[in-house]
Order: sequence, then C-alpha cells, then structure tokens
Amino acid sequence: MFSLSSPNKRVKPLSRVTSLASLIPPVRATPLKRFSQTLQRSISFRSDSRPDLFTPRPWSRNVPPASTKRRDSKLWSETFDVCVNQMLTSKEIKRQEAIFELSQGEEDLIEDLKLAKKAYHDPMLKLSIMTEQELNQIFGTLDSLIPLHEDLLRRLQEVRKPDGSTEHVGHILVAWLPCLNSYDSYCSNQVAAKTLLDHKKQDHRVQDFLQRCLESPFSRKLDLWNFLDIPRSRLVKYPLLLREILRHTPNDHPDQQHLEEAINIIQGIVAEINIKTGESECQYYKERLIYLEEGQKDTLIDNSRVVCCHGELKNNRGAKLHVFLFQEVLVITRAITHNEQLCYQLYRQPIPVKDLVLEDLQDGEVRLGGSIRGAFSNNERIKNFFRISFKSGSQSQSHSLQANDSFNKQQWLNCIRQAKETVACDGETGTLDSEGHFLISPNGSREPQGESRLEQMDQSDNESDCSMDTSEISIDCERMEQINSCENDKPIETNI
Repeated sequence: MFSLSSPNKRVKPLSRVTSLASLIPPVRATPLKRFSQTLQRSISFRSDSRPDLFTPRPWSRNVPPASTKRRDSKLWSETFDVCVNQMLTSKEIKRQEAIFELSQGEEDLIEDLKLAKKAYHDPMLKLSIMTEQELNQIFGTLDSLIPLHEDLLRRLQEVRKPDGSTEHVGHILVAWLPCLNSYDSYCSNQVAAKTLLDHKKQDHRVQDFLQRCLESPFSRKLDLWNFLDIPRSRLVKYPLLLREILRHTPNDHPDQQHLEEAINIIQGIVAEINIKTGESECQYYKERLIYLEEGQKDTLIDNSRVVCCHGELKNNRGAKLHVFLFQEVLVITRAITHNEQLCYQLYRQPIPVKDLVLEDLQDGEVRLGGSIRGAFSNNERIKNFFRISFKSGSQSQSHSLQANDSFNKQQWLNCIRQAKETVACDGETGTLDSEGHFLISPNGSREPQGESRLEQMDQSDNESDCSMDTSEISIDCERMEQINSCENDKPIETNI
C-alpha cells in the first residue's frame, strides 16, 4: 500500500497492520486458546495486494498526513479520582482496576463493532463496491454481537457505585457468559470471510476504498480485517480477565465462588467454539481441494475433522506450494483460482502421516533446481529446508520444502512430529487432541499442546495467518506433471 505526500517524492510503503484473523507460521491448528489459531487465525492469510492496484490519487497529494486517532488506556483510579483517604488496600485497588478493565474493554469493543458497520459495511453497500451477499459473507453475524456486549456493559455499569467502585461482578458474569455460545457461527465463518475479503481486494474499487479508510484517523491504522477479528480476540481474553479479577479477590469474598464458576463456563465455551471452528475450517479447505484424477482421492482426507497446520512453502525449484497437514494425511497442493474462487489443486498423491519420513536439513544442504547451480546461489535461498518422503511399493515421493524463516520451519517440524506421535499412540487412527493440536499458530511462541485455535488465530493475524496472498495465485489450471520418482520438492514460504 502506498501513501503519497508530494507528487515528486518516492513513497514509502505503509507498514502492514495485521490482526488475529490474518494468519503466518505454518498454520498450526489448536483449540480456541488462539482463536488466534482456529477461528483464523485464527486462521493466516496474506492481505498484501498487488502494487499496480494502487495508483496515485489526486486528492491525497499535497495534503498533510491525517493525525491518527488513538485510544487512550484508562485506569480506574484515574477515571474516578480515587482519594488516598478511602483507605483501600493495594489488593482492592488492583481488583477494581481489573473489573474496570473488563468494563472498559466492552465499551471499546462495542465502539469498534459499530465503527466496522458504519464506516465499512454500510458505505460499501451504498456505493455498490461489494454486493450485499458478499458483505454478508465477510461481516457474518457481527450485527448480532453488538447488543450482546451492550447488555454486559449495562449490567456492569448498573452495579457500579457512585464512587466508581464495584462490589460484586461474579453473579453477573455467571448469568451472562452462556450468551457467548452465539459466537459459534461468527467464528466458524472467519476462514471463508477472510478468504473472500482477500480475493475482493484485487478489485481496484475495493482496495482503493479500504486504503482510504486505512489512511483516515478513525481507523487507528487498523485495516478492515483487524476490526472483524476483534470479537474473536475478545473472546479468548475473557478467561485471562476473569482470572485477574479472581487473583485480587479475597478468599472470603462472596465473588470468589461465582468467579471460579464463571471461569469454568468461559473455558468450556471457548473450547467448544474452538472445536467447531476447527471442524468448519477443515471442511472449508476439503471442499476446495481439486483432484486431477480419482486416484488422488483418499479416505484419510474425507475423514479428517481438523487441519493440524497448513501454509505456503516452496520446493527446491522455487515453486510455491500450499501444504495441508490433516490429522492423518499430508496433502501438497498448488493454489489456483477456479471459478473466481481460491482453490487448491493436488500436486502429488496424499501422503499418510504414519508412513511419512521427516528429515530436518541443515542450511546449505539442499541444491536448488536439482543441480550444482545451487552451490553458487544466494545463501538465503538455501536456508530453512526440511524434507518429507514416502515410499510404498512402487510409489515413492521426496520433497525438499523451504519455510520463509527458521521459526516457521520449526513450527512445521513440530506439527508433523506431533501428528506422527498422535497417530502412533492412537494406533489405527490418530485423532488429534482438540485442545492441543488444532491450532494455527501465527507468529508468537506457542505452548506445545495448550494453545487453542482461537488464540493461534490471534498470533497468526499479526503476520499472514494461514492463508495465501491471492494476488500471487496463478489463474492457470493446467494439469500438473505427476512424478512419483524421488525428488526434492519444495521450499515453502509458510503462512502459518
């Protein structure tokens, strides 16, 4: 994206803002903890667009950059001017701060959801920049979330005393939290929504509109997807917020039991949504696989309910591939545009996880292009490779794949090893633990089996979540050569 400050100056690209719903490291799928990993993550998609879509706009020339609207963080003690003579203990002040943070977060969330509708949805519909059907797919059930959070904010404000303090919140949370089950449909729709949004960004009118919004003060330098991913992000923060309130609540306080119950409720809701989101994401990608021949179809794919991880990698010839690691099978594809939809055409026969051989390769060990020319190539081009191979009877495959950096490479290695261990432990079938394996991990460190899909989405959004930059996808659907012989096949730029 480019912003012009003067006609003759070279323009520096704006730094890309990413969120919990854009998804980069090998997308690792785990429960809702990341709803920065499942829901995405959360999902990782690239939202970069082609530079040629951005043409200089006369209205932006010679105009000083607009000041960015910033949201100041507020503290309870400052907002209500707490006096020292109130004789509040340090622990009680921290408890009030935590309760106020919960309330303030609801207020900010409501403001952002309304902004997404008023500044993005309604104008694009009125200007016919997108059809109503497309906007409904991208925004999902966002409208229904606004009154839900307004209800909680109203309840919290009603129990706040004139001096700004709040005595009890546990009973309110226990009664309200079950309403969050309505997040099921919103979170499950995020993968499809993000993919469609990225595709529509190739339309000059859409990209121009979104760029103008990004450059406007109201956006706070956040793009549309950041706003659409805020609900998921908020959902996975509730357990942390409630634990913080509980941590500063005395053991003999009436709220103690209610807060513990509330934490159990939200953890159960997040876990359930994470599972449903993971299944929805898996189904979404399975429906977009294109088989070149019947022999490529595999029951292991049909029976999969979870995508353990997926992302873009390259082979040693520089070809971009999109790799999916389902519960029991690894599928190598090429991203293509088919019927104006992003699809994934199988590049080789699916590889059963139980028979897959994984090899970590040292930097410089792979020859590029299958020849000695690789020895004289740029050092960066021969880094971060790993090899997967498979042999069964007369069939054999070997692919050298490259991640975009050492971190993403390690994520792929961890995901594949974990999948193999799970299949081995379960014997005939490897059903991944919904709490530890379905998460798409973005770009932060992750707990081996603790990050939820939703939480992974959060991290992946900061990069490119696990999706692909549709602008780089070839519209060419020609049949790809089928080679069963051993070959080093792919340096992948992981969008995990």
